[in-house]
Amino acid sequence: MTTALITGSTAGIGAAFARRLAADGHNLVLVARDTKRLQEQATELHDRHGIEAEVLTADLATDDGIEAVAARVSDRRNPVDLLINNAGFGNKGRFLDVAMADELTMLKVHCEAVLRLTAAATEAMRERGRGGVVNVASVAAFVPRGTYGASKAWVVQFTQGAARDLAGSGVRLMALCPGFVRTEFHQRAGMGTDNIPGWMWLDADKLVAAALADLARGKSLSIPDPRYKALMGLVKVTPRGLLGGITSRTGRKYGPQ
Repeated sequence: MTTALITGSTAGIGAAFARRLAADGHNLVLVARDTKRLQEQATELHDRHGIEAEVLTADLATDDGIEAVAARVSDRRNPVDLLINNAGFGNKGRFLDVAMADELTMLKVHCEAVLRLTAAATEAMRERGRGGVVNVASVAAFVPRGTYGASKAWVVQFTQGAARDLAGSGVRLMALCPGFVRTEFHQRAGMGTDNIPGWMWLDADKLVAAALADLARGKSLSIPDPRYKALMGLVKVTPRGLLGGITSRTGRKYGPQ
């Protein structure tokens, strides 16, 4: 049985990955900050699917947390075959309205943690000649919309570049770019969602199924829904100046309330 490690596993997309991978027979390493929720999740997945679920409490906004997870993904005796870098969050407010400490924490979690964990995992995977990494980004990566979008753009560029560098090694890397997904994400950030049209919402379990299918096909970028693929196609041909104005207005309409 192979082992998958999922950061931010107790809610949203991370929890959907955990459910799907456990159902497919993968052992799991579940990573989040809340030990109680992790233990409850591990017990439920073990009892339902008969897999082994290891709990690792870690805060990826800290060096100690990153180092603990990096040590686990680089463990040659208990190898991790699939890394899902899913942990992340949003800040409510425009640039300069958000405290600098919160902006830096976002970069720590979205960029530094992803870099360090991907490096630790893929080094061990390359030695074995197999493995995979999914770095969860966002369609926000493709539009000029604040620190969140900028950090996710970094995730996309980093992942695709690393995927090219590791081509032929047996290690696959993919950036996953969902749109709006019904999770705890917006509630935790204090963001209102009442103004977001129903057609823009995605189901987390369907999203994960599409993402894993794209990973199996060897894609380095996954936008797992036709609606958002069409929107991102429009983004590519829209002048950047016009796009900035559109995303600013859209952010005020559908973003934090």
